[in-house]
Amino acid sequence: MHADSHRDDDGDAVTNAAFAALHRHGFVRTAAASPTGSAGDVSFNTDQTIDLARDADARGCDLVVFPELNISSYAVDDLHLQEAFLDAVEAGIARVCAESAALAPVLVIGAPLRRNGRLYNCAVIVSRGEILGVVPKSFLPNYREYYEKRWFVSGVGLEGLSIEVAGRNVPFGTDLLFEAEDLADFIFHVEICEDYWAPQPPSTHGALAGALILCNLSASNITIGKADERKLLCASQASRCCAAYVYAASGPGESTTDLAWDGQSAIYELGELLAESNRFDMEPELCVADVDVQRLRLERMRMPTFNDNAVAAGHPEKRVRRIRFAHHPSMEDVGFQRLLRRFPYVPNRIEQLDQDCYEAFNIQVQGLAKRFMTTSGKHLVIGVSGGLDSTHALIVAAKMCDTLKLPRSTILGFTMPGFATGDTTKSNAWALMKALGIVGEEIDIRPAAMQMLTDMGHPFAKGERGEAVYDITFENVQAGLRTDYLFRLANQRSGFVVGTGDLSEVALGWSTYGVGDQMSHYGVNAGVPKTLIQYLVRWAIKTGQFDDETNRILDAILMTKISPELIPAGDDEEMQSTEDKIGPYELHDFFLFHILRSGQAPSKVAFLAWQAWGDVERGLWPVGFPDQLKRSYDLPTIRKWLEVFLFRFFQISQFKRTAIPNSPKVSAGGSLSPRGDWRAPADGTAKPWLDELRSAFEEP
Repeated sequence: MHADSHRDDDGDAVTNAAFAALHRHGFVRTAAASPTGSAGDVSFNTDQTIDLARDADARGCDLVVFPELNISSYAVDDLHLQEAFLDAVEAGIARVCAESAALAPVLVIGAPLRRNGRLYNCAVIVSRGEILGVVPKSFLPNYREYYEKRWFVSGVGLEGLSIEVAGRNVPFGTDLLFEAEDLADFIFHVEICEDYWAPQPPSTHGALAGALILCNLSASNITIGKADERKLLCASQASRCCAAYVYAASGPGESTTDLAWDGQSAIYELGELLAESNRFDMEPELCVADVDVQRLRLERMRMPTFNDNAVAAGHPEKRVRRIRFAHHPSMEDVGFQRLLRRFPYVPNRIEQLDQDCYEAFNIQVQGLAKRFMTTSGKHLVIGVSGGLDSTHALIVAAKMCDTLKLPRSTILGFTMPGFATGDTTKSNAWALMKALGIVGEEIDIRPAAMQMLTDMGHPFAKGERGEAVYDITFENVQAGLRTDYLFRLANQRSGFVVGTGDLSEVALGWSTYGVGDQMSHYGVNAGVPKTLIQYLVRWAIKTGQFDDETNRILDAILMTKISPELIPAGDDEEMQSTEDKIGPYELHDFFLFHILRSGQAPSKVAFLAWQAWGDVERGLWPVGFPDQLKRSYDLPTIRKWLEVFLFRFFQISQFKRTAIPNSPKVSAGGSLSPRGDWRAPADGTAKPWLDELRSAFEEP
């Protein structure tokens, strides 16, 4: 990341430095530490802890979670009951405090501690040399290879207490929550190893009390298949609790008398893996990721179930002690430790991509099948332009016919060339209809359009040659006629009109209202964004949903420029481009996901887009994305198109969404049905969002 400046076309200063301090955008940099262990060498373990703390400080970390009992070592058995050993542990903690006084990260370290004639397996939370509190382990494993009750006692029920550690009296108990005073949403809870194997982990109550980051110090030994079990528990707890889960386990160096250790560490957010360590690595390691705590808080706000659970649990926030501390976060550019998906609606793992495409495609097929079976019609009527959306709607309809064991002649496809229809798209439309075996017909809308333009006195229809006036009326006469024909054809042929417009167009209002392409009897694509439609078509090709000839045509359509084909191109001009007019769909889908799904502020969305799209080598491309289509966008370009998105989405498009036809919800990223995920006033304004974005770009 560079803190240089650019200027956009309007001359406004666009300063990258405004986006360089990631703390301004709701992130907490977390780390799970995998130190090299020992068989009870407290001095060595303390050195390892301090070294990794310094490394974390240099890397801009806010929070570092170490493994269970990392100061003493875990697998030392009865050594935990030796006074000299425990004295050495407290001396080690005191040294960690002294050596970390000038370091920024909060350290969560593991140690056995004495209190009131008992020994507890504890997490010690240290910030800038001060001990904020001590959390004892709640659930002690005492089965199979585990024997913890021989040495430790449970911390269950210990609330409101204190403990003497390294000459300091500090809060002690399972009722502690830690919150930074000067870094928004940096609130964390701590549990230890077996605690999250329990049916009701302590971190559940911690999350219900307000913690957004859940920490686990673990000494889980490795056996075959256990790594997957840990991942499952981390992911499920992060997902259920609308939280981040930071897991750090003991690695090589621990005693292997009867057990072995792999040092598995990982960071999850809402069930998604952000980062993981190398396993069985003899070298110490930090697994680092920027956790989007703002996103976590916003997710809880829009999920009443989370609050209802807190109510059912008796409001755990009333029973916790919030330990507030001054964190003094750095406001300098520390880079960005998180890979963002450029296409958030498209998975970046091949196995997940195939599964999601299978589900999305069949959601559409099932929705269309149900609607067809409950109507009195005999046919599906589709306008086939040779473009991406109508192509996808057509193959969904074809698969629906196969599923219901109906002849594909049930589908009536109409291609309706206008004033700007290109030879390529028209030939692709005909080729696709023939390959799929549907009934294809052609209606030239130019005579009817010319008659309407003449009746209106439009300049294009005046005189013998007319004037080259290609205004919105000129475009919408064509779009409206096509839909009008389809509805009347549906009346004539006992059918219903299948809508082809996608979620991206619904978001931007890129459709002709009323009896235009905004309207249909059932909008099969309205829950699928443009970027996902491309992958659904690719998936259909890859998995052999259709024959080779159909696949060849689908591949050709994928490579065709997206265009409404409503304005004629001159002899030396290219075909009309939708993306030149309203912006790249890949950016708009990115904006839509983070604003619709998470409610992120525009400046945050700009920051995320810059991180994902600012460099071709940065961010995650979906598996199999063609190299020739890869591109990047600088910050001024992102700002320009985000302003277009905000204006179109919040101010000029909702009246169209209020009246859209039924359509199946497809993506967890949300739909825009006025009966479903998005309800907004049709006469709203984009001003609050545009003002917030513009203020972020103002020079300090």
